[in-house]
Amino acid sequence: MSQNTGQMELREADIRKHYPAALALLQGFDHAPRIGKPVASLPERSPGIGARRAFRATTPGLAASRSTRNEGVHLIETIEELNSNDGLISPAQSAVLNALRRAIAVARAVGDQFAEISGLADLKRANLQGGMAPSKSVEFAEALSAEALASLHVFGSFLTFALADRVSDVTVDQPDVVEVLTENALLGMQGALWELERQIEGREDSDEHLVARVVSFAEVLMEKVAARAANAPRLGAFVDGSWRTDDGFTVNGFTAARAAKSTTLTMQFKKPHEVVGNHIAKYQAMKLAKMLMAYDFDRKMNPFADLGGFIFTFMGDGAPGTGKTTLIQMMAGMVHDYCQIAGYPFRYQNFGIDNIDSYQGKSGQNAKAFINTVLDPSVIGFGTIDDIDQIAGKRGDRQSSAGQQEVTAVFMEAFAGANTVVRGNCTFGMFSNFPENVDDALRQRAGARFLVDGPQTREDYIDILSLLLAKNHDIPLGQHDLFSAQQIKRAVARSFESHNRPKEARLEQVFDRLHGQIGQPDTIAKLGAYLKAIQEADHRFTGRAIKNITDAVKVRAMDFELPDEWMENPELFLRKDYDTKRNMISDLRQPITTDMVLQEINRYADSEFRYAGKSDEAAIEQMVRDLRLSEEAKRRYLEGKV
Repeated sequence: MSQNTGQMELREADIRKHYPAALALLQGFDHAPRIGKPVASLPERSPGIGARRAFRATTPGLAASRSTRNEGVHLIETIEELNSNDGLISPAQSAVLNALRRAIAVARAVGDQFAEISGLADLKRANLQGGMAPSKSVEFAEALSAEALASLHVFGSFLTFALADRVSDVTVDQPDVVEVLTENALLGMQGALWELERQIEGREDSDEHLVARVVSFAEVLMEKVAARAANAPRLGAFVDGSWRTDDGFTVNGFTAARAAKSTTLTMQFKKPHEVVGNHIAKYQAMKLAKMLMAYDFDRKMNPFADLGGFIFTFMGDGAPGTGKTTLIQMMAGMVHDYCQIAGYPFRYQNFGIDNIDSYQGKSGQNAKAFINTVLDPSVIGFGTIDDIDQIAGKRGDRQSSAGQQEVTAVFMEAFAGANTVVRGNCTFGMFSNFPENVDDALRQRAGARFLVDGPQTREDYIDILSLLLAKNHDIPLGQHDLFSAQQIKRAVARSFESHNRPKEARLEQVFDRLHGQIGQPDTIAKLGAYLKAIQEADHRFTGRAIKNITDAVKVRAMDFELPDEWMENPELFLRKDYDTKRNMISDLRQPITTDMVLQEINRYADSEFRYAGKSDEAAIEQMVRDLRLSEEAKRRYLEGKV
């Protein structure tokens, strides 16, 4: 998929000219469903409860009473009748109606521009004049369908954008949107509005539930439309195009737009020196925080992602208490501070165990909402998944709930799926005390590995003791240079050098055997032979592992610190145009060496062998326990104690 190189302005006048037609659709139209089924007749209200409000609008042209046009779609009336014991519509209901009108108008305005760019407008004019050649009929039908798909996606995207401020924590059942019609844009819009009325009609919900139902409907509609568009022809003008309205709404193909607003962070940020030990993990997190800031909001691309060397996903694993939470607090704090200096919107989201829901489909919906919130190309995003071994279930594991399996499927598709686009505006971190319990395919979608092993040396333990005791004591420090061991460059150099040889026993055997046969792996051929030997020892070491290793090597080639003054003074780097930033970064790149490649092979393979060893050992311990229990049960049965 090509990247958008510039945005076209969607003028306010071109949108507002569609307001009357949009209002007419909301007031009422006839629609006989082709795929969906009408909602069953609702029970009558108790006597004394009015069917509609005490005060009705008297504007000429409003839709007729529901009693006289029961078969039609009347969204204004349907929304007004929700919680109709109040004489006036609520601010939330008014916001929903205004969002619907503008969403229809924006969708039509984008459809108009798409038609002009793609040549559909000429075909429409020829068709109206009766001069369209029969050979053009297939092209005309395909172009009309493309316009319908584009308009429906813009309609759903604007609804989620406009109602973002009103979304609360209430949950609703995921709607089943089936009336997705694509013969032409008008019919498609009528089918969507019929579906929306079906989702909200007759509900005695709160305003929060109304907003949640509308946004949930819009998200499912976009998902269905994007799935259809994946194999539809003549969509190039829409996919490659980009539009922006005066109120900040952007259209970038089939990517959902969201309000470019920061999240309010309440976490306690940590400074780098407060992360004791974890040298490589800390170093890579600090680099990644600066990498994110190179993102170009006009081009919707990051030079680091373009050049190779951007960490889109990473796995942080370590024993409890080794500093995973502190690492998250440090990185989130750095990105937050950089964004405040640059004036960029920053969005942090954590996906936790409370997002697993007992309702079928809701856990997957929560996971998609989390992914889309962080992926939003109009913000700098940082998403974390803490205790991912408890949240995402292994495929085929009977102990995993349906919700956990849904989450695994969503994350696998989002992190390395057919439609994954890495723009470089966000990163996802998966953290676990037991990474061996994470599904193998999902774990391998983590492009980088952060081993969070906590304090290791005598100096580390002195530093962390002094840090946690704070200053409310009179105990002398003694002969120690406080925090000197945490000087990142020296510590990282030692850490990388430690991976010149593998650390896991099984991998050491592979390395020593191959070293005895071909010597030191110092050529592409010898390094490839080493990779093949690893694969023979562990079948899970596949082509994806090689990609992750080469990505890590490219990150090492970017093994330089973006100068702090570039972050402190936005004019020096952050506000430069994309090509200038790309050239500035290219000048700092280092050559790739065999030592880099060998160290990254050992780092990655060590982690996989470590995970596999722990997983196998855990399975063996469970089998031994089951056998012991079985033997004890037999003994008690034979002795008649049960």
